Amino acid sequence: MNRATPQGNRTSTVLGRRLGSELLRLRDAAGKTQQQAAQAISATNSKIVKMERGWVPMRDPDIRTLCDFYGQDDPDRVGHLLEVARVDRERRKAKGWWVSSLTQGSLREYIAMEDVALRVRIWQLALIPGLFQTPDYMRALSVAAVSPDRISEIERIVGVRLQRQQRLYGDEPLRIHAVIWEAALRQMIGGPQVMRQQLQHLRELAEQPNIDVQVLPFEAGVHSCGGGPFNILSFADSGALDVVHMDGLRSTNWVEGAEESAAYNDLFAQICGMSLSPYASLRFMESVAKGMEK
Repeated sequence: MNRATPQGNRTSTVLGRRLGSELLRLRDAAGKTQQQAAQAISATNSKIVKMERGWVPMRDPDIRTLCDFYGQDDPDRVGHLLEVARVDRERRKAKGWWVSSLTQGSLREYIAMEDVALRVRIWQLALIPGLFQTPDYMRALSVAAVSPDRISEIERIVGVRLQRQQRLYGDEPLRIHAVIWEAALRQMIGGPQVMRQQLQHLRELAEQPNIDVQVLPFEAGVHSCGGGPFNILSFADSGALDVVHMDGLRSTNWVEGAEESAAYNDLFAQICGMSLSPYASLRFMESVAKGMEK
């Protein structure tokens, strides 16, 4: 699914679809029909359809009743569903800064999700992750990406990214675990001075308690994450309801199914195991930066 999907006066959200798919999975496992589920919450069949497709915000009493009806009595599991439902309701009501700052709907959806996530795991091959980029690095990237007649947009793009970076700080900062391929450290975006400043900033961020950075060096050899960068967003500590975001050249894709999300979690764990430790990664970044002084 690429983005929030309108259905008349309803809108399916990423979290709504993720929650709805989990309720559908529980219903199928329990051998219950939509009609039986509707009767359990004193509703119509169409309400169950809307809930399972993520078209509407879900009420806690309905979720609790359905979980009980489906035989899901694990309090932690039910608690995770309720937490995601709460976040989704807040997400639907939110009128965050990004609404007026952006015109690209897919990016608005991602930033809104990032704003309510507890944790993000990042795999990046060619670029420094956006949450870690310095303004000069952003400008160098934007100049290459924006057509000559839209140069005035560069500072707006930089401003949006800097606003996103505020989630890295404060009383409840976003937890980040990023794995970056060596190529992203060595690609000369903006020239040696910009890259030295960028690597210094990355090293400083990596020393924050809420941020872990690992580097996958060239010498690690062949790895299984060459298909492209991805972000795993977590909205509950268990990670049971993660969603995966992949931003391509012409499209934004969300991986929302339980099995698919679990596969990306496994993939991320594998790439972490092949990478340098956070401490060794700091020393590696320092070495790369010194090499740019020549």
